[in-house]
Amino acid sequence: MSLLVVGLSHRSAPVSVLERASLNADAKAKLLHDTLAAEPAAEATVLATCNRIELYADVDKFHAGVSELSTLLAQHSGVALEELTPYLYVHYEDRAVHHLFSVACGLDSMVVGEGQILGQIKDALALGQELHTAGRLINDLFQQALRVGKRAHSETGIDRAGQSLVTFGLEQLAVHLPVREWAVGKRALVLGAGSMSSLAAATLARVGFAEIVVANRTAERAERLAEILVASGTGVAARAVAMSAVADELTRVDVVVSCTGATGLVLTADDVAAAVSRGSAAHTSAGPGDRGSAPDPAPQTPAGLSAAGAGPELVDAGVVARLVAAADGGRRRLADAGAVRVLAAVPEGDGCPVGDGRAAIAGVDASSLELHGTWADQGEAAAQRQPRRGVRAQVDGVAVRLALLDLAMPRDIDAAVHRIPGVRLVDIESLAEASADAPMAADVDAVRGIVTEEVAAFGAAQRAAHITPTVVALRAMAAEVVAMEVARLDGRVPDLDERQRAEVTQTVRRVVDKLLHAPTVRVKQLASEPGGAGYAEALRELFDLDPQTVASVSRADAADQNDDSGRAS
Repeated sequence: MSLLVVGLSHRSAPVSVLERASLNADAKAKLLHDTLAAEPAAEATVLATCNRIELYADVDKFHAGVSELSTLLAQHSGVALEELTPYLYVHYEDRAVHHLFSVACGLDSMVVGEGQILGQIKDALALGQELHTAGRLINDLFQQALRVGKRAHSETGIDRAGQSLVTFGLEQLAVHLPVREWAVGKRALVLGAGSMSSLAAATLARVGFAEIVVANRTAERAERLAEILVASGTGVAARAVAMSAVADELTRVDVVVSCTGATGLVLTADDVAAAVSRGSAAHTSAGPGDRGSAPDPAPQTPAGLSAAGAGPELVDAGVVARLVAAADGGRRRLADAGAVRVLAAVPEGDGCPVGDGRAAIAGVDASSLELHGTWADQGEAAAQRQPRRGVRAQVDGVAVRLALLDLAMPRDIDAAVHRIPGVRLVDIESLAEASADAPMAADVDAVRGIVTEEVAAFGAAQRAAHITPTVVALRAMAAEVVAMEVARLDGRVPDLDERQRAEVTQTVRRVVDKLLHAPTVRVKQLASEPGGAGYAEALRELFDLDPQTVASVSRADAADQNDDSGRAS
């Protein structure tokens, strides 16, 4: 196994870089095709979410692989290599496996323990299978990562250590009030009808919002989402509107949740200011009774997490499944608990072994490049030590008139809206700051133990699988020798009847099997241990096995593996 991952995420890069480095569907496909066209890579797939881009590949040369993958990421993300390099991390072999398994368990997410990343890993595997860029290693790795993530959620309470991004964002808007109490009677506007927007709408309905308005560029998707919400059994009123009607809807709602696929701003500061001004005037003239049952927000204390158990219940799985299925394939805007931290700069001399530019990447050894990921985590720790801006319950002494939750990357809502009196904005960056204060349950340690255990098991299985074609070729050669000797016996002793001939043949086969049994079992055990890769080569040398025979067995096994993966997916 020569697994290499090169990437950047919320732990290593600021929001501004992640926003510019996003990949659309076409860019992902081109990136994977170009990766396989590059000499060092035999197979690959890409895990691209709102707050991470990671390219996984099976390479035969470490330094050439790092250089090529880094260059390709820069080309297809649109960020110059010299600018991208300081934010890249590199993991190799077992460290790469450990990284992906940690990601799958939610340990590397902004909201620790969130489960949406599992869907994104599944999508990354499906993309590699669809484009035929995922071979045996990528298939094994990503399928095992999905199993490890599911195991972590089923065997531990990691879900209690964090929440979905939507739930966490609502808690930040509600501040110290229980979300259900804060949500009673409120009206919400959901911008977008993709997977994350669908999940947000389902959560809003579940926690008690009185009305949900869905706006989307494709009217059919918005209408479908509204129909599902009405049929969900939560009692919420839901309707769809065109994007051109958003300005009017802003004057009527209390909360806006946005997660669209737009590349520019969906709501500007001027849009929000005008809506708040119009809405406040209408509210004053019409009286509080005309705004439904939503109470005026009570004064609240600065941001913090609500008490354990005070948050909303989990959204009904059946409803979420229907919502996501109604979205655009589930692949566009799913957030990987997407809050992105702006890292504080690590002072020079703090030990990052990777400098700027392509030459820096190509010129250092494997262990130094792997340490780059650790250095990035030091940057994260430095960021955590910086003062954090709390989410304010009041803005300049004015009660909150409009609460905005921006889950998009790049952002949908102009960050300048926080200067508007009566407006509260929770976005990716503020969620990052708030999540640093989230309690880390003991279950996180249990999940880390699961990851360590599964990494060791995966490595052993891969090393054992590496020697299997050699063992199969050895047994095939032994069977051929038996057949040749039996044929020679027929020539020398032609008078043997069928029963005698069969007995002689079976005796010879038993002798060969017994001679080969102990060595082949032992060599598999040794090969599964760290440093055991050389046993396959030793076996080939000792028995003078034809390399082409071994290679043909490997190709046949890989073809069977791909067929099984295609049927499973």
